[in-house]
Amino acid sequence: MTEHAASQHTKGTLLVAAAAICWSLGGLIARQIHLDAWVTVGWRGAIAAVALLIFLLIRDGRGAWAHFRNMGPGGIGVGICFAAASISFVIALQHATVALILVVQSTAPLIAGLLAWIWMREKLGLPRIAAMLVALGGILLMVAKAEGHADWIGMSLSAVIAVSFAVATVLTRRYAHVRMTPATCLGTAIMGVIGFALAGSSSFSISGSDFFYLFLFGAVQLAIGLIFFTTGARLIPAAEAALISLVETVLGALWVYIFLDENPGIYALYGGVLVVGAVAANTLYDQRRAQRQPLNVA
Repeated sequence: MTEHAASQHTKGTLLVAAAAICWSLGGLIARQIHLDAWVTVGWRGAIAAVALLIFLLIRDGRGAWAHFRNMGPGGIGVGICFAAASISFVIALQHATVALILVVQSTAPLIAGLLAWIWMREKLGLPRIAAMLVALGGILLMVAKAEGHADWIGMSLSAVIAVSFAVATVLTRRYAHVRMTPATCLGTAIMGVIGFALAGSSSFSISGSDFFYLFLFGAVQLAIGLIFFTTGARLIPAAEAALISLVETVLGALWVYIFLDENPGIYALYGGVLVVGAVAANTLYDQRRAQRQPLNVA
């Protein structure tokens, strides 16, 4: 690896790690907002959409609009998936612990592998099937022995988050031209429209304190996290970016435990270790398999 390549790899690693840290703050910030969930959804989406649009205009100038025009069905699909996942996260926080939501969400790469097998006939392989079974066992352990606040709505919405991210992953592989930042900007805009439509006139009856946390939730935790990730992920292997992103799951549960005393229980810890370990092992397996692929020299 040349000195320039090493520098770019370090930059990419730091940016993806920064993204994971930003995203991990979601549960902690959301717990400080005392508003109707749909009001939170609307403002978070609108603020994030504006922040992402400003970034695109600064980065690409007038060329930013071309990214939206050329999005195609793949980009629109990614945007819809992102909106569904983001809305589900906000609502799920009223029905489940942050730890449980993040652990279920972290299974998205495994679900993506299953969907890719169904849709594109990509080989699963025994290691991936084993990882899926271990992750499923971890989730069942968390649910069966749940000591914190969790119900079927929280579990269902957590599953929606994981499936939505998995579908978005498969779409970006199927439609290689999809640009993630414009697609997620579209998703946050959809999120804002839905939130404001369902919240009605109550959307604008918010305090200065709530708006401050909404700004952090939309612009910092969501938009800046996305900017860090989409910028850094281009500079390092996809499997490595996925591994670093698991930091979100660990830190997200840690922040609410330290600052809010939200303790999901010892079985949630055991189940979380099983799930995160399975996802990490599967990602490492994918990385090694990709390295063994012969170079296609034309």
